[in-house]
Amino acid sequence: MIQATSDAPGVTHARRVPPAIPVAIAAAWALALIAQATGRAASLHHDALIHSALPVWAALGLFLVAWQAMIAAMMLPSSLPMIRLFGQASASQDRPGTVMATFLGGYALVWTGFGAMAFLGDVGLHHLVDSTPWLHDHPWLVAGNMLALAGTFQFSPLKDRCLRECRHPGAYLLQHYRRGVAGAFRLGTGHGTFCLGCCWALMLLMFAAGVANLWWMAALTAVMVYEKVGRHGDRIVVPLGVILFGLAVLVLAHPAWLPAAFSAA
Repeated sequence: MIQATSDAPGVTHARRVPPAIPVAIAAAWALALIAQATGRAASLHHDALIHSALPVWAALGLFLVAWQAMIAAMMLPSSLPMIRLFGQASASQDRPGTVMATFLGGYALVWTGFGAMAFLGDVGLHHLVDSTPWLHDHPWLVAGNMLALAGTFQFSPLKDRCLRECRHPGAYLLQHYRRGVAGAFRLGTGHGTFCLGCCWALMLLMFAAGVANLWWMAALTAVMVYEKVGRHGDRIVVPLGVILFGLAVLVLAHPAWLPAAFSAA
């Protein structure tokens, strides 16, 4: 049963998101801004890490550190409604702070796993491109197909299903909420999985642009947040797919129009 404690009639605890959450979001955006302003953002690009002298495991570790900041900056804002509801529902538990941290840890684990797979997959892709002269001479094919993939996914039933779950966090919470640390972890990973299900293709674009590319971060964050929590978020899904697919066609037909951020993808 989901319930919240109260100090007085009509006043409930945990109506607001825990202060650490907006602090983490603000800090992540500040780091991205500093990286952009100081020119350090390029050093965190997956391409720079893959081609550095570092072993793969060390490059992956550095990437995942930067990836955590990107999760906080880009994904936490779209999950604020669920975090708020979970905080209110779990306020009466014995260790509400631990339960909340476990819920967020489960959420972050899902996205960290995706980031690791994306990085390792890109290591394989770079080896393929480097060993295939034709692909090496036509790098826009990778970026163009990535844009086409993101655009096509906007029309998929999976995107629609996952967005429905993310747009109605109250219904998901009522169905899956369980007390305790184990219940919080399962809820966090479940919510994270649906969040990943509706945003993975757009986050691949962010992956290609670089984990600290401020302008792509801002644009894609605005899109993903509005898709999930905006009043008319469902209305932008198809137009965004058309735009992304159209951009893919333009890039494949005329590579000079490839966005600079994707030139090393």
